[in-house]
Amino acid sequence: MKKNTFLFILVSIIAGFVATVRSQTTASFTIKGQVSAQKRAIEAANIMVLNASDSATIKMTVSDKSGEFMFQQLKTGNYLIKVMAIGYETYYSNPIKLAFAQTLDIRLKPEEKELTGVTVTTKKPFIEQKLDKTVINVEASPSNTGLTAMEVLEKSPGILVDKDGNISMKGKPGVLVLIDGKPSYLSATDLANLLKSMSSSSIDQIELMTNPPAKYDAAGNSGIINIKTKKSKTMGYNGSVTVGYGQGVYPKSNNSINLNYRRNKVNLFGNFGYNYYGGYQELNITRNFRTNNGEDILSIFKQQTNMKRRQTNVSYKVGMDYYASKKTTLGFVVNGFINPSTENNGNTTNILDPNSILQSTTKAASQINSNLNNVALNLNGRHVFDSTGKELTMDVDYVHYNTLNDQMFINSFYDNTGNKMLPDQLLKGNLPSDINIYSAKADYTQMLKHKIKMEAGFKLSYVKTDNVSSYYNQQNNQWVMDSTQSNHFIYEENINAAYVSFSKELSKKWSIQLGSRVENTHAKGIQLFNGVSFDRNYTQLFPTFFLSYKPNDKNQFSLNYGRRIQRPDYQDLNPFYYFLDKYTYSVGNPYLLPQISQNIELNHIYKGLLTTGLSYGVINDLITQVFNQVDSTHTTYVKNDNIAKVQNYTLSVNVALPITKFWKINWYNQLNINQYDGFVNQGPIHVSGINYNTNFTSSFEVKKGLNMELGGFYRTQTQEGTIVANEMSQLNFAISKQVLKNKGTIRLNCRDFLNLQHFSGYSHFQNVDVQLYNRWDNRVFNISFTYRFAKGKAGVAPRKSAGAIDEASRVKSNN
Repeated sequence: MKKNTFLFILVSIIAGFVATVRSQTTASFTIKGQVSAQKRAIEAANIMVLNASDSATIKMTVSDKSGEFMFQQLKTGNYLIKVMAIGYETYYSNPIKLAFAQTLDIRLKPEEKELTGVTVTTKKPFIEQKLDKTVINVEASPSNTGLTAMEVLEKSPGILVDKDGNISMKGKPGVLVLIDGKPSYLSATDLANLLKSMSSSSIDQIELMTNPPAKYDAAGNSGIINIKTKKSKTMGYNGSVTVGYGQGVYPKSNNSINLNYRRNKVNLFGNFGYNYYGGYQELNITRNFRTNNGEDILSIFKQQTNMKRRQTNVSYKVGMDYYASKKTTLGFVVNGFINPSTENNGNTTNILDPNSILQSTTKAASQINSNLNNVALNLNGRHVFDSTGKELTMDVDYVHYNTLNDQMFINSFYDNTGNKMLPDQLLKGNLPSDINIYSAKADYTQMLKHKIKMEAGFKLSYVKTDNVSSYYNQQNNQWVMDSTQSNHFIYEENINAAYVSFSKELSKKWSIQLGSRVENTHAKGIQLFNGVSFDRNYTQLFPTFFLSYKPNDKNQFSLNYGRRIQRPDYQDLNPFYYFLDKYTYSVGNPYLLPQISQNIELNHIYKGLLTTGLSYGVINDLITQVFNQVDSTHTTYVKNDNIAKVQNYTLSVNVALPITKFWKINWYNQLNINQYDGFVNQGPIHVSGINYNTNFTSSFEVKKGLNMELGGFYRTQTQEGTIVANEMSQLNFAISKQVLKNKGTIRLNCRDFLNLQHFSGYSHFQNVDVQLYNRWDNRVFNISFTYRFAKGKAGVAPRKSAGAIDEASRVKSNN
């Protein structure tokens, strides 16, 4: 392991050193400009710098949402600019003799051209660094083939995923995950399972925002991750089909079809996915039970659990946009998934005396059958009042989740010679859950006097969860309800929010944005079995501040501040028991309080190649998993609790640049310092830790249409509340080839080909003394084939408004 880790660090350092040396080579000249048509900026236009003598491609980029682009590090010479965009004639500039910086105003002409058999692709970088967010273009990396959304996140810069699938960003926990701008409302466990079943082939982009503006929900201490699924606005019909197969210890499969048809004022779209996952997990836990003074060991529990999981996910999305006029668009989207799974676990617990001599053994066999179903309906509208930017968008949403969870546990007890000591204990559980979410929102944008942009809006939401936990013990061949472990919990939550923000360009170099969001939360819950209830009502203010300074074309600075909230997950509030075996379980906590964070961040971008960030954050009433140990029964359980105030200091550096014409690299580095001060189980906790993590992606264009990629990540030992997680690493390799006249793509990859990634750690505090080791089906070989097709006339895509979740005439955000 140490040798592999050293190899990983050495590869990263060499790649980063080459990148750094390369970045010191100054560009001779710059060509920048804007692409527009019919007074509209054209986003995602494919722009190329060609050698004027032989039309060889020198550089390539894509225009941003404002139609702007920039080429740097161009030497003196004669060049042509070529621009391609769907729905427009290809543009060629006159020869440009580059002896000084050039600014171009490129205006495209619409075309009416049949697209039969023609596939136009736009080449984007895997990672785009912007001042307010980081954008991951999923399909740009061949190593994403066959992966799940969770696995793509895991290799994204600044993202860490712990042993239970909990996500942190830039060293801070509490991330709000949006799908097409909408929160999932799932618990951390269910969200992790959803992301593990979502195929990367259905994802277009992933946006990472550490300090979102006021129009976004204030939820999420460390920011927002917005997963944007694929969509199209091309006239006629177009789509793609992807089939994929993966082989680890067990097989996996990812398949999807995306369809779009647009004619006149109607745009129909839909996608369907079928994914299968077979995998295993090996979990080893060693627990020492000590005397009251904590010095002498009384007994040792060595526990080994082997879990085999089979999971199927069927997902769908169907929608329509109706362009009632040039200014008004109406639409609806229906989407959902069916996610059945079966988990078979075998557990052996050896109970030893202080001298590690076997005293007895407990064996547990369990089967868990679950089915998570979801359906969601969105009605949306958008109206543009005039050309000055006055705009109104509205959304109404209904989301329903239904979970069925049936469990069966058999515990057998043996002495140190293997003979049975006691009769078997049988326990079965039935844990259904229903979640209903209703929400409505509106966003309004208008330009005021003195070129001040105002954004304002509101959101109303109501959530009700109905959760039942029924456990039964077998007595005399009869199932008898266990009232000590059964419960019925109903939770209701109403959040009313409003926001306003103002932004202005103070000069060509300075711009500012000020915003504030107010949220009133009314939450109440009741346990019907014992009548215990709570009722909370509180109002919070969440200000945001953004300041940008651009002294020249090479440098850009930004300073931002935000206050955010992380409310407990619905399932974490359920006071239910979830068993691994007789001695190990987790339990909910209905007394969890929301955690509040404040974050301030300073960023600098140099030449679009080097991004440096420095941030400070403080979280009060941190929600985190805590191990609890009951010495009298030799049981250990995990419960989420508010334990501490956490201070976080983060330094991040990202290098993204071409090393040569065929070799590009993206190298992300992050240093964190976390300090925890508070109480756990009425005892003080004062711990701190420093950790470093890095990931890199190195891509090679071997020849036209053939690409290779090497990437991976490494993180040092990390303090996660009361748990210390040891180092972790991974290396990936991928290759992709364009076939069938660029209408098809074959991708091969191997995830974690050295089989480095696993989790190990420990928790030592008060009477808890636990060591953990966890390994899963991580080394996987994937192959996939994607075929793209289109027929019709290219149309002009409608303008996209600013903001990650304000996409034109499509699924609007649910802030």
